Amino acid sequence: MVDIATRVWNHKWKIDPIVRSLIDTDFYKLLMCQSIFRNKPDTQVTFSLINRSDHVPLAKLIDEGELREQLDHIRSLSLSRGESTWLRGNTFYGKRQMFRPDFMEWFEGLRLPPYHLERRGDQYELTFEGKWHEVMLWEIPALAVLMELRGRAVLDTMGRFELQVLYARAMTRVWEKIEELRKIQNLSVADFGTRRRHSYLWQDWCVQAMQEGLGRAFTGTSNCKIAMSREMEAIGTNAHELPMVYAALAEDNAALAQAPYDVLSDWHEEHDGNLRIILPDTYGTKGFLDNAPDWLAGWTGIRVDSGDPVKAAQIAIDWWKSRGEDPSQKRVIFSDGLDVDKMRELHEKFAGKVNVSFGWGTLLTNDFRGLVEEDALAPFSLVCKAVAANGRPTVKLSDNPNKAMGPAEEIERYKRVFNVTSQEAQAVVV
Repeated sequence: MVDIATRVWNHKWKIDPIVRSLIDTDFYKLLMCQSIFRNKPDTQVTFSLINRSDHVPLAKLIDEGELREQLDHIRSLSLSRGESTWLRGNTFYGKRQMFRPDFMEWFEGLRLPPYHLERRGDQYELTFEGKWHEVMLWEIPALAVLMELRGRAVLDTMGRFELQVLYARAMTRVWEKIEELRKIQNLSVADFGTRRRHSYLWQDWCVQAMQEGLGRAFTGTSNCKIAMSREMEAIGTNAHELPMVYAALAEDNAALAQAPYDVLSDWHEEHDGNLRIILPDTYGTKGFLDNAPDWLAGWTGIRVDSGDPVKAAQIAIDWWKSRGEDPSQKRVIFSDGLDVDKMRELHEKFAGKVNVSFGWGTLLTNDFRGLVEEDALAPFSLVCKAVAANGRPTVKLSDNPNKAMGPAEEIERYKRVFNVTSQEAQAVVV
């Protein structure tokens, strides 16, 4: 097992680069990338870093030269032969050859496109522009770099024994959470913690701890690199990025209203089984389900990623019943700001009514809250989103207005088109 504290104490970035592979990313990014490669190959998209926690002054904490060095290193990466073989030949979600030969040929030759970095006060402006299926692969590594460099800025002030104690306390915290999760019967939980992790080495440790501590209740990791190296399932389906860009490409309000369903129609042609998971909250869960075509009710389940999770799950249960489906045969994946108490509460509420699963993210792979002075290692809310497509702004409404994004006038237009009225604001944990 890696001695993380010693590696942190001794680290030089060329030995421990923050991102060490193009598949050090979430599985759903690769699934979406293949779909975009096939269906929207000419779409031009801009991704941008958004720090929702602006009290964290990233540009004061992180040296610009070091940030550029890490980003330039990512641009030098390409698939190794072993990684390509794993993607081409492995079984994912029970399906062999998940990734098509033409996609793999393109991916094997890929180097990530240029980035634009500029300091704006105490924050960084970091953007990526180009073909959608190329720039989208910057999202996860860019977030991982910013999160880890912020952590390194704090850790660099600590002595060797202090680091040993810090990581011992953090490991104890993770294991105590695992011990609590063991008490939940028929638990199903996966690691979704790549994008806002403390570090690659820490995420890898957390995944191994979950694997040993939870056994079959731990279903896998979203991180492809870790899934490959630890011989476990790669977990993931799709994200808000797809409907946001499809919607931005819509020529009129009628096409806009149809865009979220066009996304899933394209997905339906490519995937089946447990990959048919609806993410309904981009423009409001209730409105999306109320207007959904009947064929979507036959999909395997939904992912709840914003707003009140109890309310969203109940809306889905009522919708399935109204469409003649048996909710007990459907899966609900909760993935928003989860920790042990929330998972226990949701499992008790919905076990037996639906198949309950959890995608556990930041509070698995980056919970150092209260372990250093001034809580300087506490996780914070950093995202990298598609903000424009073919020159048009993207919009996200969410079930939580605190997660909404886009120009104010476009947000209001989208609310009218998708009939979104009052929304209940909730604190964004991570």
